[in-house]
Formats: sequence, C-alpha cells, structure tokens
Amino acid sequence: MKNFKPKAWLLPQPVVIIGTYDADGTPNAMNAAWAGQWDMNEIMISLGSHATTENLNRCSDFTVSFATVDTMVGADYVGIVSGKKVHDKVEKAGWKSVKGENVNAPIFSCFPITMECRIKEKLFESESGFYLIGEIVNIVCDEAYLAEDGKPDVEKMQLITFDPVHNGYIALGNRVGNAFHDGTALK
Repeated sequence: MKNFKPKAWLLPQPVVIIGTYDADGTPNAMNAAWAGQWDMNEIMISLGSHATTENLNRCSDFTVSFATVDTMVGADYVGIVSGKKVHDKVEKAGWKSVKGENVNAPIFSCFPITMECRIKEKLFESESGFYLIGEIVNIVCDEAYLAEDGKPDVEKMQLITFDPVHNGYIALGNRVGNAFHDGTALK
C-alpha cells in the first residue's frame, strides 16, 4: 500500500451545476464538485466566493443539475470561467433555461434531472465562502430519462463524476447490483 497526504479525494464526487439569477435576472451557473446528501430532503455544498454566492446572498433559491457526458464541455466551462468576469456565461455555454416552478432560479433544459432548492442554513460563513445546507423543494426530470416504473433512470443519464486525483471527468457505468438486497446472500 502507498500512503498519500490528506487530500479532497472523497470518491465519487458528483459534478453539479448550481443555477441562480444575477441581480439583473440573467441566469448564472457554476460547476461545483464538493456536494453531497445532508439529510433525506437536504443537500450540502461547499462554496467559495463566487458570483453564485453573491446571488445566493440576495435570493436563497437555487437549482442543482447533474452534469452528463453530453453537457461536460459546458459544465467545465461554467466552472473555469467566473460569472464576475463573464456576465452571461450560460449563453456562451449554449444552454437554455426556464424559471423553476417552485423556486426563483433557472432550470437548464440540457440536464436530465434538476433539484429545485432553497437555502436552509449557511455554516461557517466568511469572506471566503460558506457551507450551504439546501432544502430540496422539488425534483424535475426530463421524461426521456424515466424508467418503466416512472422514476428517474440514472443509467440512461450518463452522469459524470469529478476525478480529483487526475483532474478529469469519468462517466458513470452500468448497474452492478441491488442495494439493500444483494448483501442478504451472506445472512
């Protein structure tokens, strides 16, 4: 075994796109990898100082979309270009949006699944950012990505994860088992 110094290598890391509106109503998006489930209907995102954090200080509503193989280039672009320097980076990414039905935030039509969220709490807020605890208000899924049971089919979505070890993106693969079931074979 080889040892490494502590790094942000929790794997896999989802590639999430946070959607907000700028002060003038222009849709804004940023790529964030440090996100995860907080509770049954809550998520957590670690945010630095960005145009997105400024937008969230004005309005607590936001959306979270999951990047895919098809949206990877645009998703990377909105992560490397600051909304403080490029005002309408969503347009340059080629994305279209509509206002969420349940939150005052954009839903980008190119993503198969989007969570409409609202800030529940900010933790350790400072000039360098904060940890956001967001309440999931609603989940919107493109009907093309529904399974036969009417629920979202994650395998169809071709979601990607961030590889922090080699700074890359990896496509999620196929189903390999059944949670809360396969382990019963060892009982």
